[in-house]
Amino acid sequence: MARQASPEPTGGTRSLVRATPAAIALLDEIIAEHGPVLFHQSGGCCDGSSPMCYARGDFILGDRDVLLGTIGETPFYIGAAQYEAWKHTALTIDVVPGRGGMFSLDNGRERRFLVRSDICRIG
Repeated sequence: MARQASPEPTGGTRSLVRATPAAIALLDEIIAEHGPVLFHQSGGCCDGSSPMCYARGDFILGDRDVLLGTIGETPFYIGAAQYEAWKHTALTIDVVPGRGGMFSLDNGRERRFLVRSDICRIG
C-alpha cells in the first residue's frame, strides 16, 4: 500500500506523488542519518531521470521547479519541463536493488529510489 503524499502540488491541484512501504523505509533510514531531505527529479539524462534525494540545505530549487506533494514531511519537486510532460501522471516512489544517483543520498546503499507512473484520468 502506498502512502499518499500531501499537501497539494503547486497550482492547487491534487497530490501526484506517493511512496511504497519500501521507499518510506529507505527514506526514514536516510533521514535518520542526514536529517530533513527533499526529492527532486529533473527529467534530464542519466541521474536526472531518477528521483534524487538531497539534504534540504544542499539543494537549491529553481524558480520553475514544481512541488508535486510530500511523502510524510519530505517534499517532492520536479522540473517544470518534465512537469508539463507528466502533469496527468501519478508518481509512486519505490525502491529497487542498485546504486542511486551520484549525488543522491540513496547512493551506496545497494538500494535506489525509482519512479513508477500511472496515467491519471482527466476531468
